[in-house]
Amino acid sequence: MSSRVTAGDRLRRILAVLPWVAERPGVTVSEVTERFGIDRDELLADLNVVFMVGVYPYTPDALVDVSIDEDDHIELRLGEAFRRPLALSPAQNLALLAAGAALLATPGTDLDGPLARGLSKLARAIGADPERDLSVDLGDAAAGTQRELLGGALESDRQVRLRYYTLGRDQAEERVVDPWLLRNEAGHWYLAAYCHRADAPRTFRLDRVLDAEVLDEARRRPPPEDPSLSIRPDDGSPVVELRVPKAYGWIAEAYPVESVVSGEDDTLLIRLAISGEAWLSRLLLRLGPEAQVVSAPTELLAAGIAAARTVLARYDGTVS
Repeated sequence: MSSRVTAGDRLRRILAVLPWVAERPGVTVSEVTERFGIDRDELLADLNVVFMVGVYPYTPDALVDVSIDEDDHIELRLGEAFRRPLALSPAQNLALLAAGAALLATPGTDLDGPLARGLSKLARAIGADPERDLSVDLGDAAAGTQRELLGGALESDRQVRLRYYTLGRDQAEERVVDPWLLRNEAGHWYLAAYCHRADAPRTFRLDRVLDAEVLDEARRRPPPEDPSLSIRPDDGSPVVELRVPKAYGWIAEAYPVESVVSGEDDTLLIRLAISGEAWLSRLLLRLGPEAQVVSAPTELLAAGIAAARTVLARYDGTVS
């Protein structure tokens, strides 16, 4: 089972890939996939979307053009409209600066590349100091140091020793892993890796990594063709199944889910890992009385029942 890639994830990836490719005419498909931790099919699908990017009147000169030759070399050509400076308001400039800073946090982005240089020019033009005036949060701040360390391990193909807090068992455990991919999902950073203790792929939430050490030993297990498929909850997180109306399909976009199955009665069966009883209760209260807990660990069933009673009481008018 795999985590769904949201439209936001894909857009951030495309916006990170394009400037990197544009500055490297003739870069190969394999170089791009290795740099950004994606497979060939994902890259080609992204480039097919780029073909449709442009401005009115959508003639060839107003669209982005991408070609791949028989040796897998990529050529990216931007239309003239992308070369003209934009007249942006102060609010738009600040929003652009914040969005660009978020993109720089995407694994694989060149921190000295055209995006970084462009943001530096933009900051000077509007008189902003990003270090002082701007704070972009893509997850828990405590995970930032670990993300930097793990990013270095990925670059050097080294193993990492983690001291990791497993929520389901309420204890910290030491593991040695071969890191594969760093990724942000629904506001949290995750590491997909091969865990030697479990002898299987595992996913670790960075805000639960209590300590990390890059080892001298080289990574033994190479990443799979698509390491993003390994992004799934760690083995200690409680897993629940919810049956909800199809209109609640946004759950699969908002949270990393293990699976989504469509029913014949216009419902969805969604399987997802949760952080605990309080989180499940909040989700059920948000979903209302049409959400049904199909399966859950015994200790969490009470949360579902309590949340259901609260929802019903609200609809009866007995709870304000």
